[in-house]
Amino acid sequence: MATLNLRGDEHVLDVGCGDGKVSAEIARAVPRGSVVGVDASPQMIKFARKAFPPSLIPNLRFEKCDARKIAGSAGIRAGKSTGTTQLAGRDAGAPGAPFDIVFSNAALHWVDDHRAFLRGVAACLRSGGRLMVSCGGKGNAQDVFVALRPEMRLKRWRGFFRKLEKPYFFHSPDNYEKWLPRFGFKTPGVRLAPKDATYDGRDGFAAWLRTTWLPYVQRVPENVREDFIAAVTDRYLTRHPPDADGRVHVRMVRLEIDAVRL
Repeated sequence: MATLNLRGDEHVLDVGCGDGKVSAEIARAVPRGSVVGVDASPQMIKFARKAFPPSLIPNLRFEKCDARKIAGSAGIRAGKSTGTTQLAGRDAGAPGAPFDIVFSNAALHWVDDHRAFLRGVAACLRSGGRLMVSCGGKGNAQDVFVALRPEMRLKRWRGFFRKLEKPYFFHSPDNYEKWLPRFGFKTPGVRLAPKDATYDGRDGFAAWLRTTWLPYVQRVPENVREDFIAAVTDRYLTRHPPDADGRVHVRMVRLEIDAVRL
């Protein structure tokens, strides 16, 4: 958020808003502007609307929207929400006014078609507007996959993982440096940023697998799921034991994008 350098009057689209907490922080930082948070999950949007209603933050609203279909979503307009009435555009006389910023944090690695996302962003971002993205990048959590995949291939588990569709999409800067100009963006910066994620010992690492790696762990029946999580945890810790303070480290990689709409 610090890199957004907000003046306070921007209109911001937060893609993959989840529970709405980050959207709410941005909305408080743009009291003369507005924020629209979108997410593909109806449960998340329901939660966000309840947690941050217009009566609490009047310049914030939430809409269900697939990140690949932003351009065709009629409800995605810059503007404030006033209770049950949405004011499209910067004021009632400017329907459909474009956004100044499209922001996305820790969401796009779930999206299988980033070019569709860029097409939608290009359609709703004003000329000179900024695209700011941070998501999982190429090589992200590679050591976890090294522990996970051999366990999945064992006879005990492999039946649960047949026809598993790829759940994560970790791109490199090279991909975006090709795609961005095609959709009318110039690129001040696209980079991979390493991050050291730490967890409180074996239990902390296992809890992270349990709550974050859902596309994998939820395929295993509940009565043996903890056995699977424990086995993957043991494989990981064999190669990457806790440090002297009992902390387990995971090498993460973030893809960070700062682009400007031409």
